[in-house]
Amino acid sequence: MNPNDFLRLVLDPIRLSLLGAAASGSLDIDRTVEEHDADRRTVLEAYGRLRAAGLILDDDGLAVDRLQELAASLPSQPIADPEIVAGEWSQEERDVLARFFSGTRLEGIPTQHAKRLIVLERLAQEFEPGLRYREQEVNFTLQLFHADYAALRRYLVDEGYLTRADGVYWRTGGRT
Repeated sequence: MNPNDFLRLVLDPIRLSLLGAAASGSLDIDRTVEEHDADRRTVLEAYGRLRAAGLILDDDGLAVDRLQELAASLPSQPIADPEIVAGEWSQEERDVLARFFSGTRLEGIPTQHAKRLIVLERLAQEFEPGLRYREQEVNFTLQLFHADYAALRRYLVDEGYLTRADGVYWRTGGRT
């Protein structure tokens, strides 16, 4: 059962009530009929659908293992570390950062130029304006975010966030 099918199945007041009763160990068809002012046949059909889906066991208990399987199949959105999105970002920029960062790691370098600029501006904040950095220091810092530190370094220079001369880099762009 996919997550959409699961939602279609359980987002019915009677079936949801039956699942709740099964979870608490007090599933009672007659009580559900009374609580919902429904006919017995409707409640029994709902009960049958839940049993057929494997959500209610033979002993009328909740099939916790089945629910855990369904939960594991749900897509999970990686969450960006709060430090990544902290600061003076618009909601749109926060959304871009949240989409591309998982924890403090950059999951991928955006191919869309506008999104890449937002990510690069965030990475540029790792470098203090006025300080000079050797290439190894820049590489080390960028490697903390993504394995392709050379591409990030090149993008930062190409987009004017960092300037390079004689193997030394310094921040020349982005917000402070």
